[in-house]
Amino acid sequence: MDDVIHGLLLAAGAGTRMGTPKALVPGWLAGAVEALRDGGCAEVTVVLGAAADEARALLPDGVDCVVAEDWESGMSRSLSAGLVALAGTEATAAMLHLVDLPDVGADVVRRLAACGGGRDVLARATYDGRPGHPVLIGRDRWAGVLEGATGDEGARAYLRRNDVVAVECGDLAGGHDVDRR
Repeated sequence: MDDVIHGLLLAAGAGTRMGTPKALVPGWLAGAVEALRDGGCAEVTVVLGAAADEARALLPDGVDCVVAEDWESGMSRSLSAGLVALAGTEATAAMLHLVDLPDVGADVVRRLAACGGGRDVLARATYDGRPGHPVLIGRDRWAGVLEGATGDEGARAYLRRNDVVAVECGDLAGGHDVDRR
């Protein structure tokens, strides 16, 4: 079977520092989905939570959507909902991206995807040496990621414990999350 990278966009948070769910910021959902698609992801799944019905209406056509019912518990719940949803697909790897990185485009995703979409891949974009997103996680690693995901940690603990291929992307984007309007 060929490698299949599936985009997984986390967009479930309430955006308390912004005063609105980040999924509702005009252009962010569509831009992040476009970055994943144009960067080489075969399919894209978006994880929603806060204001899910409103955000769902903003999704481009052809995008799968899952709602993390317990999204208030932190990013780990969104990540878990997304990886569980991808378990039923042919994905060999997940390209994990966050909705609040509007300057991260298809060129960053494409560079990270060049690592390959094998079942054991573990790579992440870095910006001037600073770890960031997206993160490319092979299917054989999903269980380990889920095991260590708690609260707002997401995959952080797993990434700290394992060898991760750092893919420098500072020449393409800043990779800073946007917390305030």
